[in-house]
Amino acid sequence: MKLKELLDCENRELAEREITGITCDSRDVKPGYVFVCIDGTAADGHKFAPSASEAGAAVIVAQKDTGLDNQVIVKDTRATYSEMCAKWFNNPADSLVLLGVTGTNGKTSVTYMLKSIIEHAGYKVGLIGTIQNMIGDKVIASHNTTPNAYEINSLFALMKAEGCKYVIMEVSSHALDQCRVYNLNFEVAMFTNLTQDHLDYHITMDNYLEAKKKLFHMCKTAVINSDDEYAERLMEGLTCKIVTYSTGCNSTYSANGINYKPASVEYELVSDNSINHIRVKTGGRFTVYNSMCAAVCALNIGIPIETVTSAIESLGGVKGRAEVVPCDRDFTIIIDYAHTPDGLKNILATFKECKRNRLIAVFGCGGDRDKTKRPIMGSIAVHNADYVIVTSDNPRTEEPMAIINDILVGTEGSKTPCKVIENRIEAIKFAVSIAQKDDIIVLAGKGHETYQILKSGTIHLDEREVVAEALKELK
Repeated sequence: MKLKELLDCENRELAEREITGITCDSRDVKPGYVFVCIDGTAADGHKFAPSASEAGAAVIVAQKDTGLDNQVIVKDTRATYSEMCAKWFNNPADSLVLLGVTGTNGKTSVTYMLKSIIEHAGYKVGLIGTIQNMIGDKVIASHNTTPNAYEINSLFALMKAEGCKYVIMEVSSHALDQCRVYNLNFEVAMFTNLTQDHLDYHITMDNYLEAKKKLFHMCKTAVINSDDEYAERLMEGLTCKIVTYSTGCNSTYSANGINYKPASVEYELVSDNSINHIRVKTGGRFTVYNSMCAAVCALNIGIPIETVTSAIESLGGVKGRAEVVPCDRDFTIIIDYAHTPDGLKNILATFKECKRNRLIAVFGCGGDRDKTKRPIMGSIAVHNADYVIVTSDNPRTEEPMAIINDILVGTEGSKTPCKVIENRIEAIKFAVSIAQKDDIIVLAGKGHETYQILKSGTIHLDEREVVAEALKELK
């Protein structure tokens, strides 16, 4: 493929060059590649342009002068990279129906529910998300909630080749801000909620909201949780069709007669012309919102309501999302990905409602991330749990005890017992060792992850394995 097929270029000699690949990582450059210089959060790709050229790059695409003869200057290398990657794979997204979901919490659960619904309708579905990427039943490892533009288009091409009609994507605020999904057209874009997270990157909630809002300028229909405090601001200025859902009555779809049970929830999904019973095999208020979001999206792409209700009722749990760990004891252990204030509050409130004895919370906060949420999560834990164990999450380059001390600020003045165990494995084992009949232990923060990121590197840590070992050690 010639450069002119990938990029408008006034330099005729460069335009006619044969291109053998595209990358924004100088370490991956091979002879004949295009190297796109991206000014990232960790490093500026322009600094690596000379080494990329020495490695055989046919063309350097940059936003500023690199001093190289084979450079092409563009206004925005992030957007250009996305456009070039789409063209490299022959624009596979044009043959797919894209469904995107964004929000602080709930994205993964919504995508899995929606995938199940559409598959019940007889279609092959692709999924791009936090836990894994999927083509039908085939699993492909996931490294980011939303991959980079090259990987996204590579996945689209595979999905198209394997007969997928629909692709469901988790779309993160980082991906939107960094143009990873630039120029994609979504049939439906969904908004779950917006609560504090990623302020280390976005700095303010206003910036966070504006990043999320970009998705709704790229879709035909917006499905929005109108109960969220940011919903009205999100909808301002949108030109697409807007469909809302809520647990109130001032929305396109509402949930009436909600009946919460320890391991399930039931409600009536009500619109102007129908009332339909929904039953989900996961408890909690957040499950109502997640299932409504998936159902409303499905209905708006023409999936029959009977298929929607049947699929949701048959759906099992999602790994790391209110996941019940088998333990064959008289207490319950839950693993959940809750790593934000709202996520922690939701999961603890859910099991607080149905507990018959104590609710024990084990959690920490990630290092090199938004520090302001740490005391907030500490306060949430002691106000919702009966016993709190503060430990490490993914401390990354920070000292674990420094993170824990930030969390403890939010626990000051509380009468709720609060114990610090820095080592997460030991913290989990301690929680299991003190469990009494009818206690519920919530292990929050790691969810589907089977590793822990420390200053010294990444280690294997699967909480299911830790629980199994802890249970064996019980007398």
